[in-house]
Amino acid sequence: MPASPLSPARPSPPSPAHAGPVHLRRRLGAFHLWGIAVGLVISGEYFGWSYGWTAAGTLGFVVTTVMVALMYSALIFSYTELTTSIPHAGGPFAYVLAAYGPVPAFIAGLASIVELVFAPPAIALAIGAYLHVQYPHVSARAAAGGAYVVFMALNIAGVSIAAAFELVVTIAAIAELLVFMAVVAPGFSWANFVHDGWAGSDTFTLHAIPGILAAAPFAIWFFLAIEGVAMTAEEARDPQRTIPMAYVAGIVTLMLLAFGVMVMAAGVGDWKALANINDPLPQAMLSVVGPRSGYVHMLVWLGLFGLVASFHGTIMGYSRQIYAMAREGYLPALLGRLHPRFGTPWAAILAGGMVGFVAIYGDRHITVGGQPLTAGIVTMSVFGALTMYVLAMGSMFRLRRMRPDLHRPWRVPGYPVVPGFALVAATLSLLGMAASNPAAFALYAAIMATGVGLFVLARRHKRQAVMEKGAAMH
Repeated sequence: MPASPLSPARPSPPSPAHAGPVHLRRRLGAFHLWGIAVGLVISGEYFGWSYGWTAAGTLGFVVTTVMVALMYSALIFSYTELTTSIPHAGGPFAYVLAAYGPVPAFIAGLASIVELVFAPPAIALAIGAYLHVQYPHVSARAAAGGAYVVFMALNIAGVSIAAAFELVVTIAAIAELLVFMAVVAPGFSWANFVHDGWAGSDTFTLHAIPGILAAAPFAIWFFLAIEGVAMTAEEARDPQRTIPMAYVAGIVTLMLLAFGVMVMAAGVGDWKALANINDPLPQAMLSVVGPRSGYVHMLVWLGLFGLVASFHGTIMGYSRQIYAMAREGYLPALLGRLHPRFGTPWAAILAGGMVGFVAIYGDRHITVGGQPLTAGIVTMSVFGALTMYVLAMGSMFRLRRMRPDLHRPWRVPGYPVVPGFALVAATLSLLGMAASNPAAFALYAAIMATGVGLFVLARRHKRQAVMEKGAAMH
């Protein structure tokens, strides 16, 4: 029976080459955690979100983004209470295990893995697309695969190195987004921004509402995975203090950048030309400064910092989620091993990378519900996130009732309204997305059902083996 996440986390099995158990190491301060929180997400400001214009138009997408930003604000305040009460590398898996037990916990953990494992291939393909703008002879897929090799190795090399790198590239990415907004500002026109802004119409009608709802996954992409900083709770110094600081500063930073980039990019020309591409910011800048401007080359190069920050951060996130579930016996034990020298979950890092390589090289052959694979895996990642959000928010209410004695260094303001809003918004977003993206939801449901079915069978087999062993001893 897996250990309760409310008890001290069990160490990883010792390596044969190491005399004792290997532990995750507490080396991260509030500034590092802020860098991880923003870095996990900041690629969402560079690409992915513009697909939402196709469904909702620019003005419709503003409405979608406002609703999603409110949901994430409520979610992060609520999530902070869970993370500081149960500072466990398993994140939502640990919260749901404490509240509901093993099977719901596995569902939450698997959904989080889907979110964090499916996001990196989309980001890696965007990295390849950015490099292809600069060097047309460079294959986008080869560049994406190379990014996986480099950043998996960096993550294995140690959490201090990885977190310091994440902080540097995140700051550079923020600076570059500010430069982008300043450079395109002279070419901004409100008329460009509002033209056909309501799902292809200049005026709002009820026909715009389905598009506003369908654009939800791409607005969520602006904030997706900020909760992943919870996966580093066992590596944070004084997590009850540093994690709330990182969460609150992180969500404020991301909201300011998201709205600034979205509005400025849409107002510099024909926003429809940017709606279905992986590199909207360089293309928007091209329309203002021309192809020979040094600003475009600067944006391509420095824009890579944003993509790299999120790519690197999501590798950190998925590896900790896989590691924590394997350590507790919910995934194969091999995935719960830490490197004997660096103390990093090397097996979990490599396992998620294998999924990424399959997605990258399947891009030219696969569509999901008529969407390009990049848009499809963004949608799949969002399905995983929303499933996990619903279960995590439910866990918060249940733990308040079941464990009123649980030490809570941070209590969500406005309880129960704020977490209730987050729960309802996440549930409605999940249902709305399922209705708008039936093919992607069917694939996601099949992945989840297969994983849960295998988990239940494995538990039953293990329970039966224990009973048979006990009977044999008697």
